[in-house]
Amino acid sequence: MTEPLRVLLADDQTLVRTGFRLILGADGIDVVAEATNGAEAVEAVRRTRPDVVLMDVRMPEMDGLEATRRILTGAPDNPRVIILTTFDLDRYVYAALSAGASGFLLKDVTPEHLTAAVRTVLAGDALLAPAITRRLVQRFTRHGGDTAALHRDLASLTPRELEVLGLLARGLSNAELATRLHLAEATVKTHVARILAKLGLRDRVQAVIAAYETGLVSAGGREAAPGATEQRT
Repeated sequence: MTEPLRVLLADDQTLVRTGFRLILGADGIDVVAEATNGAEAVEAVRRTRPDVVLMDVRMPEMDGLEATRRILTGAPDNPRVIILTTFDLDRYVYAALSAGASGFLLKDVTPEHLTAAVRTVLAGDALLAPAITRRLVQRFTRHGGDTAALHRDLASLTPRELEVLGLLARGLSNAELATRLHLAEATVKTHVARILAKLGLRDRVQAVIAAYETGLVSAGGREAAPGATEQRT
């Protein structure tokens, strides 16, 4: 029998935690711990070893950004982190994605989307539609976001992998990549997996960020690499 998914809730609002706990529990997902600030979240992760953390951005004592950095630094079996926010383009969300979070959710998310999000990130996929991630990254790279660039070395990627990364950053799904490049979807998945492994990235969200921060794709949507495909309309 498959073990239920284990989730940690970190939010300083009791009503938010209670609502999320009820929603997750109704779908067979265990809430193994709750935290009211980032410091409690870091400690609870070490103690309970959840699969996924739902992390509020703004909390007292230690915010969700610093907590995410601490949770995702060091141990190889870190949980996936989903950032919770009230604001669609909160600058802290971008910084959290750069720190390794797997995506973000607005707090008014539907119950179905919440449970699907937990299962999605646990499967290793990016929570966000890449186009949404792209919009977020464009805004803060254009205005000089306050996080350090990833400085990924793209020289290790093959020309095909660079092409896949560029298209990935522009919002194409695996199925769309397969159609555009005339490849089997399984081949596309292999290319994406190799890109993540070579660049030391956790998921597709970080791949999109890396594509912008290295200049492979500009904030205007054009790719810097030679032989890139034209922008999709």
